Amino acid sequence: MNQDILEKAKKYVNNLLMPLEDHYYHQYDHALEVMQRSIYLWTQEWVSEEEKELLALAGIFHDTWFIIQYDKNEPFWAKITHNFLKSVLYPNDKIELIESLILATDPEYKNPKNILEKIIKDADLDNLWTQNFFDKWEKLKNEIETIKQIKIKDPNWHHSSIDLLHAHNYYTKTQQQERWEQKEKNMSILEDMLNELDREEKLSLQKFL
Repeated sequence: MNQDILEKAKKYVNNLLMPLEDHYYHQYDHALEVMQRSIYLWTQEWVSEEEKELLALAGIFHDTWFIIQYDKNEPFWAKITHNFLKSVLYPNDKIELIESLILATDPEYKNPKNILEKIIKDADLDNLWTQNFFDKWEKLKNEIETIKQIKIKDPNWHHSSIDLLHAHNYYTKTQQQERWEQKEKNMSILEDMLNELDREEKLSLQKFL
């Protein structure tokens, strides 16, 4: 793997994302985590050495489109990466592969075509089934509220989180094996939180009866 290009890419992405102070979730740290998890999954899924670099670069660049706009920004995902990699004389055929990997992280893209797309999609949503899910998801909630200037009620957020966990599944065997137990725990915690909120609401209503 070309460490020189990777280090330049990391520095470039860090400089792009650093000014986004209201992005509590979609920060450089998240990009770095996706890159690192992609590399880890690569080692477990027996992908070729050459493809490791593609995954690493796609992982570090996958959220740079936030510098342009927050929603409906898929067309910008690969363009920023393309411009940087052209500037460091990266091969065109590899740039196209990296662009396709970045576009595969679109939540609406449900059917990854190959193991590389499966890996990066799993890496991007790795925290759904980890112990730090609640901390990460609270940051995402705060980010959405701040940027869109709305207030999301906790019961609604918890319900949507449960629906997401119910519907979501990982694509690689490694991710399914390593994260399944924690997914079940996260689901249970969310359900307990909702039950507590329901109980508090009932008690609050009783005061006015």
